[in-house]
This record gives sequence, structure tokens and C-alpha cells, in this order.
Amino acid sequence: MSSGKQIKISDKLTFDGSRQLLIAGNCVLENKAIAFKTAEFLKELALKLDVDLVFKASYKKDNRSSEKYFSGMPLPEALKIFSEIKQEFDVPVISDVHYPSELAEGVGEVMDILQVPAYLAMQTELVMSLAKTGKPINIKKPQFLHPEGMENICRKVESTGNHSILLTERGTCFGYRDLIVDPRSFHIMKSHGYPVIFDAGHSIRKYGIPSSNPTGGTKHFLPTMMSACAAMDIAGLFIEVHPDPSNALCDAASQLSFDEASRLLKRYFKIAQYVKDLRGE
Repeated sequence: MSSGKQIKISDKLTFDGSRQLLIAGNCVLENKAIAFKTAEFLKELALKLDVDLVFKASYKKDNRSSEKYFSGMPLPEALKIFSEIKQEFDVPVISDVHYPSELAEGVGEVMDILQVPAYLAMQTELVMSLAKTGKPINIKKPQFLHPEGMENICRKVESTGNHSILLTERGTCFGYRDLIVDPRSFHIMKSHGYPVIFDAGHSIRKYGIPSSNPTGGTKHFLPTMMSACAAMDIAGLFIEVHPDPSNALCDAASQLSFDEASRLLKRYFKIAQYVKDLRGE
């Protein structure tokens, strides 16, 4: 899906809607070995699928439900790994930013895309600080926000002169622990004039249940969810992948194994390409 926008992600990658975008990687950066193994797998898979890849991992998970859960490694160590991934695999990188002060600690220099976490997308100071870097901004739609409300966040970013914006849908709160992905949300968010991404893994999380618990996610719904959303004529997919999801330190119940990712992403992008071809008729 092309919104008519060209977004320069890195010196070698400009998104213009001609190819699908895959934002994928670990939920949280656990160590160099896992990150490198994941990046290597995703690089090879993206080449096979003929899609553009951005490596994703959080250097910090600040919205954990317990202070005892792993929330990330020291920032300087994490940024060194991100820099090495960029150099070794020649891929752009993205991570969510929780505080404006993190930009001055090296995040603004290393990251190719700066991500606004869903829970923090209404925080004006954070959004404006990220926007003023001039780098592409990926705004995760808050679980509590109507998709029409994303327009106001876009206007905040635009007010700084930054028009390099991606919008990511990850579901809306329904009941106490369920998120529901409403197909109308993609239509509404596309009307704001920017590329829209589907965050598949977070859409099937059961919030409030520890992610190490197998009941903390409904991964068996992903084939259905991903196939349906691939037909929405959107810009791409956001998914978390891990070499050993059951032992991941975060979102163990929803990250894809390499085998699952190979199978589901092949299916997703085949459907997405078919829909794109239909649009071109």
C-alpha cells in the first residue's frame, strides 16, 4: 500500500510503498548472541520474501507488570549491539523510546526509526522530542485510543516539520485482557496520509498475565489474524521473533519461533502481494 509518502529510513532504504515493509526482531534485547542469530535469520528470510527489513528490539521494556521481570540491559551495551547489527547485516534498526533524555544518551544517533510506545503515544513532550530529531517516527496506536485520535498525534509530529511517520495498529482494549483488531482501524488510519503497519504479536497478548506463562498469549490465532490483516492493503508487518520463544525473557507466549516465522510470513506477504496486484488492475 502506498500512501504517496516517501520515508527515508536509512541511506540505503527509502520506503515508497513499492515493497512491503517487515519490522521484526526480539521483543527485548537479551544479549548479542540471540540478537545476531535473529538478525541473520530475518535478513535471509526478507531476501527470500523480497521485502524490506528493519530489525526491531527494545533496549528497555519499561511497562513490565513486575519490577522482578527482565526490562533490558544497560543502554550503552544495548546501543553497541544495535550498531554492530547495522554494520554486520546492513539493516536499519528501530527501538521504542520511553524518555526524551534517552535521545541524548545515544539513542537518537544509533536508531534509524524512533518508536513511540503505545502506552506513551499521548505524551506530548516525548512525541515532540522524537519528532524534532527529524528521524522517521513509528507511532504505536494506544490500546485505549480510537484510530481517529491518531490524527492528532500525527499533527504533533508534523508541527516540527517532520513528515516521516509510520502508524502501527496493535488492537484496542476489549474487556479486561483481550485486544481486538478492528479492520476499520486500518481504513481510518490510512486516511491520515501515512503508511500503516500491523503489529501481529502484540495483538494476541493477554495483558496482566506474565508473558512467560503459556496462557499469556493466544498465538494459535495468529494465522487467522495475519491472513485477514494481509488483505487490508497496508504497508507492512510488525512481528517479534526469537530462536527459543518459550525461554524468551519477554513476550514468551507471543513471539514466533524461526519455523513459525518462516511459515506465517511467507503466507502473509503472498496474500499482501496478491491484494496489491488486484489494486493495480
